[in-house]
Amino acid sequence: MGIEAISARMKATTARLRQQGGRTGPAGQDPAGGPQAGGAGFPAGQPSRLRSFDPGRIADLEYRAWVGYYLRNWPQVLVASVSLVKAGFGMDWYRTLHGAWLVLRANQLWAPFPGNDPDGARACMRRFYTLVKLSYGEPASPAEAAALEVDWWRVHRENQYSKAPRGAGDELVESVTRLYCYLYGEPEAEVRPAAMHRARAMDLSDQWVAEGRRPDSPLLALEHTALVRSYAALLAAVHH
Repeated sequence: MGIEAISARMKATTARLRQQGGRTGPAGQDPAGGPQAGGAGFPAGQPSRLRSFDPGRIADLEYRAWVGYYLRNWPQVLVASVSLVKAGFGMDWYRTLHGAWLVLRANQLWAPFPGNDPDGARACMRRFYTLVKLSYGEPASPAEAAALEVDWWRVHRENQYSKAPRGAGDELVESVTRLYCYLYGEPEAEVRPAAMHRARAMDLSDQWVAEGRRPDSPLLALEHTALVRSYAALLAAVHH
């Protein structure tokens, strides 16, 4: 199925959900008016939905999205993004489908090299984080979250095409750490291990791309493992 057909189906689905009352109410409420799991009405003493996730599941979905991105297989990226947004953010289906579409568009606007559209990518991610804020009351500034998100994309791209070796003060690790600190309000030391493993996954992905994107490459399994370690470390840092 082509991206146009998937897009049309998603638009039809979101329209149907809207007609059926699929929009959430105020932040932290489900369509019926009760507290949404992980929203403002989440039971006291339990981690919010943003801080409680399956690291293996999230890692597998992000891995699929990354592979689809570098193969320019946009339907694969979209399918992975829908599941990733649902598993990672736990929003209702209207916001999940809308959010996944925004993430896909941000990636498509960022993808060309050279001649990409970073402003357009940031605008899409700002709208995505606005959906998250409508559901959970955070992040405080969707625009700041989007800027930090696209900033690590920028740093990664510079690293990907640079001939210089990365040093101990790796800017990619720093940029991902800044994003995690902002999204979760955790100290740098707590989330840096997750950022380091994620940067390692990116290195492996870049090597896979440079070596011809072979589907049987052993680098893919290593990349997947690095992502699992990254999200396991992130969960350990934020699950409280």
